[in-house]
Amino acid sequence: MTGINKNILRSILVLSYIAIIAFVLFGIGSLLSYLNTGADRSKMLHTEIKKVDQYLPKTAWEPLNNEGRPMDNQTLNAIQNDYLDAWYVKHVAYKTNTLVGIDDYYTENARKNIISIISKNKSENISIVSTTLQHHITLEFFSEDGQLAVISDKDVIEYKRIYNDELLVLETTEQTNYKIILLLEDGFWRIRHIIKEKSKNFNSKFKPAQKNIGLLKGINYYPKASPWNMFGDKFNTNTILQDFDIIKKAGLTSIRIFVPYEDFGKANVNSKKLKKLKKVLDLAQIKKLKVVITLFDFYGDYSVLNWTLNQHHATTIVSNLKNHPALLAWDIKNEPNLDFESRGTLLITAWLNYMIDVIKTTDTIHPVTIGWSNAESATILSDKLDFITFHYFEDLNALEATYLNLKLEIPNKPIAITEFGISSYKGFWNPLGSTELDQSNYHKKAQRIFKQNTLGFMAWTLYDFTTIPKKVVGVLPWRKRAQEHFGFIKQNGNIKPAFKHISKE
Repeated sequence: MTGINKNILRSILVLSYIAIIAFVLFGIGSLLSYLNTGADRSKMLHTEIKKVDQYLPKTAWEPLNNEGRPMDNQTLNAIQNDYLDAWYVKHVAYKTNTLVGIDDYYTENARKNIISIISKNKSENISIVSTTLQHHITLEFFSEDGQLAVISDKDVIEYKRIYNDELLVLETTEQTNYKIILLLEDGFWRIRHIIKEKSKNFNSKFKPAQKNIGLLKGINYYPKASPWNMFGDKFNTNTILQDFDIIKKAGLTSIRIFVPYEDFGKANVNSKKLKKLKKVLDLAQIKKLKVVITLFDFYGDYSVLNWTLNQHHATTIVSNLKNHPALLAWDIKNEPNLDFESRGTLLITAWLNYMIDVIKTTDTIHPVTIGWSNAESATILSDKLDFITFHYFEDLNALEATYLNLKLEIPNKPIAITEFGISSYKGFWNPLGSTELDQSNYHKKAQRIFKQNTLGFMAWTLYDFTTIPKKVVGVLPWRKRAQEHFGFIKQNGNIKPAFKHISKE
């Protein structure tokens, strides 16, 4: 019995020894694997910067012709990524008056100036909200040991808003040249020196679009089964083609459609959604209809640090569609003035101003407008737009005077109404509403005004709808019921009396 116990004990000791050796070998192997693969920067840095989600300024490099060591693409990309990250963390630092991330992208010497500025701003309750939108970089020098790089960054477009005690005291857009020295430390490129060489106020100048808008004669379009979700799972080319046939036979020549910002992937535009958008233009071309594309639908942030993401979104869509024969014009944003009170008139106007630049830089051919919710806002940025558009859901008796007054203020630009109409809902939630006959008389009168004043128009909308998203009109039933009945065609396909006045008296 004792011999058996000794054998069991001996076996346990041997197995334990083998297990310990295996564990040690596994640990050594894991350590070697870690050392060979390198560190994951996103885990090392507390900032965890991800530019694809947060910061995408337009960046262009001059052809490489630098002194010193030849530059490879991998190193060049590393320099660009770390350099742009340095700009981003500085923007965040100046906005929040904190130093989060500064150590990761600036050397000790370079941090002194940033720390001094933040300390001063903090003591005086000053904050700087800013972003850079364009960089044009030249590699001037790359050292033989691969540890130092000198770059110049010309015509950097930088937008700034300076606040004191939370009140805006200065808004400016600058165009600046910089010289930058970067050092490779711990495997990362950090800014050692950044010198502002030349700076001036930035004023964009663009020629009018090469194509004219002509006289609009159209309608806002959603398929009846998927309003405000045109490019979702119910996307059906046969349905859209049939609708376009109805629109064309009714005597209309154009449609206005909407691109939801978030639904299309924000900065990283969803390729499947973009393909569907192009398909809509293809179908419009078959029916000889022209298309006004309204960008940034349901976008309401306008935060300065998001401008580079908005820029990337717009550039992607515009560059992919600018040569399509069915494209008529770009509408920057639907009714942005409705956000003035909540987001600030100056901020939204500055955002619109720059988005006009983005579109016109990408597409010099097609005209650009903004779909204002009323005529009162339609003079804003009118000098930069190719044609002026506003929406009108007020008393038709005042429409002609409203248009003529606006024409006096903006005499040299085409003007069009890109949303108008009246609901035919009269029921429990609105017993004093309009009937289908009232709707018909409304459109008959509207068309008479358009004809007499040679005024372009796009009606709201082809179909009545049964599903209205909360983000469109909220949850109040009297608002939803009214919005459901603006169409010329009922949900069951029956034509409403107003249809005979969809394009003429």
